[in-house]
Amino acid sequence: MLRLLRTNALRLAAVYFALFAVSVLALLGFVYFSFAGFVERQTEAIIRAEIRGLADQYEQGGLGGLIDTIHARVSGQQVRATLYLVTDERLEPLAGNLTGWPRAESLRPGWIKFPVEARDGRTSETDTALASVFVLSGGYRLLVGRDLSDAEAFRARMNQTLVWAGWLTFALGITGAVVMTRNMLRRVDTLNRTSERIIRGELSQRVPLNGSGDEFDQLAANFNAMLDRIEQLLTGMRHVTDNIAHDLRTPLARMRARMEVALLERPTATRYVKTLRDTIHDADHLLATFNALLSIATVEAGARRDPLVAIDLAKIARSMAELYEPVAEEKGLTLTVSSDAAVSVRGNLHLLSQAIANLLDNAIKYTPSGGVTLSVRRDRAAARLEVADSGPGIPPDQREAVFNRFVRLEASRSMPGNGLGLSLVRAVAKLHSGDVWLEDNNPGLKAVLSLPASDERALAREAAMPERPVAKARRLSG
Repeated sequence: MLRLLRTNALRLAAVYFALFAVSVLALLGFVYFSFAGFVERQTEAIIRAEIRGLADQYEQGGLGGLIDTIHARVSGQQVRATLYLVTDERLEPLAGNLTGWPRAESLRPGWIKFPVEARDGRTSETDTALASVFVLSGGYRLLVGRDLSDAEAFRARMNQTLVWAGWLTFALGITGAVVMTRNMLRRVDTLNRTSERIIRGELSQRVPLNGSGDEFDQLAANFNAMLDRIEQLLTGMRHVTDNIAHDLRTPLARMRARMEVALLERPTATRYVKTLRDTIHDADHLLATFNALLSIATVEAGARRDPLVAIDLAKIARSMAELYEPVAEEKGLTLTVSSDAAVSVRGNLHLLSQAIANLLDNAIKYTPSGGVTLSVRRDRAAARLEVADSGPGIPPDQREAVFNRFVRLEASRSMPGNGLGLSLVRAVAKLHSGDVWLEDNNPGLKAVLSLPASDERALAREAAMPERPVAKARRLSG
């Protein structure tokens, strides 16, 4: 209970309860004063109507007619509710059901309030009466009043009802606040317990959903999605670490063995030069791997050196094709380019050039004969770049895995590379709110890079991109 009292949920519930209680009390108070005032106004209206009628009777029938009318009304009452009294100018009673002029409290001109004794069999009780005094011509006084016992009983019942309503509101408010707080605290406790288990290393724990779709369910769903992403990243980091250790161990061991052999054999300048060249080659491979990892990490973190601007993807593709055409010719392959006149996207020129270079490099590297086709088309709201080859392709069940870091299929183990090229392409695609995937080319493989297309008018406003890049795009072989 002490923990419950310290929660923000209970404080919030208490604030809402206070607002609710004030609203209910204000409503009940309005109802009370409205009905109480209505009863008093109704009583005064009845008294005024009685006085007007009796005054008209006096004007028509004189004092005798008035006295006869009052006697008739008094004798016709089964329960004394209306009080009548006619006196002379010395306040001596002439007619009515009052024995004498009452000792009254003046409320306002013409209106008085006084105690009246009511008898019921053997019992008697004193009630309060409200009356109006009217002076008739000739100095006679007419008093007409009403017993307020019914009105006071109604007021007492209203007071009792309001008190019970107040207590009921208080009890229901406190109960509702406690129940709501305990329910909210139970959901928060579930989240806290799951967090504590995760802190202890149980990364597979997830917050259960109750299916209500409320804000706690949405929070739990987002929390679980965050945990899934964290677990995925940790698993990927573990795999990357294992792959780095595996891929770097071989060139490091080869470098050490080569230098150790050079020290054990008879020293010659030719052998030392060859050893140094081979060592530099392995060191370059290690540096290229680390540079590739840094580039992927930079792109995935969203840290880019240049802002996204409107550029022509078709022009970039043609520039990359010109860059790789000599490489394809050297291997005996044909490199064909087809594109629309202009396909505008918002992107980073350097990163998109690097992604296209990686796709072309992979296609040329793994195609033994035939050709490679590069095409760029606008497909509705997307710009679609395809690199198709006539090589052996990749089995469908392994196409998604090759986008992971350091993943190289068995058929490509003998080829130079570090398994990071397609990882960078996917990172660049995600940075540009796009995607990349692999398809069948029958025969061969087709890599598809899809990016959101931009307005062609935005491309015209940007500075024209050079037809050919100044420097070679850095390639990360897959």
